[in-house]
Amino acid sequence: MENFEELESRNAEEIIRWAAEKFKDRVALASSFGLEDVVLIDIITKTAPPIKIFTIDTGRLHQETYDVMDKIKKRYNITINVYYPDTKSVEKMVSEEGLNLFYKSLELRHLCCNIRKVEPLNRALKNFDAWICGLRRQQAVTRTSIKKIEIDTAHDSIIKINPIADWSEKQVWEYIKKNNVPYNALHAKGYPSIGCVPCTRAIKPGEDIRAGRWWWESPDNKECGLHVAKSKDLQ
Repeated sequence: MENFEELESRNAEEIIRWAAEKFKDRVALASSFGLEDVVLIDIITKTAPPIKIFTIDTGRLHQETYDVMDKIKKRYNITINVYYPDTKSVEKMVSEEGLNLFYKSLELRHLCCNIRKVEPLNRALKNFDAWICGLRRQQAVTRTSIKKIEIDTAHDSIIKINPIADWSEKQVWEYIKKNNVPYNALHAKGYPSIGCVPCTRAIKPGEDIRAGRWWWESPDNKECGLHVAKSKDLQ
């Protein structure tokens, strides 16, 4: 059996190269085009370009997010597969609960995230044996224990790969500047973490980097369901 614990000490390029060699065309990067994801796209195109890239368009993204998608696609000459939520499910939800249901309760916010994000992700992942994410341990209290290689029990126990789990925000920015990687313009306007328009705001000085996501909720609830606390390492 492969020594997955040994992979914890490898750098991002080595992890991505390992993923490409092990999973071939059955691994993909799930990108929301945040800072971490554009870093991973740059690394992938230089290290393992056959790795596929996909994104989820919830229908409520910032214009700046679409702008950086186009910049990335042009810069690296890559194909980005886009998954959308089921139209009938969105129509039913909005008809019954309103356009801004997520402000009403945690349950309704989870419903919206499930329909707009989780279901499309589930559909996308059915095509793969492993997926790559831009999660970092410093991002949130819900992510402090993530491993570089995990079993994603929330998605049929496929492999979840977090190549920059041990990076600091400073390292992310240093990589972007050094390699001239295109990034979302909202990051320069106080948005360290970017999601849907109604659920994202700029943070105030001294606030946690995830404070702008679902700011009306407590920190331990701030996940949309894409990265639930069900993954486990491979040891």
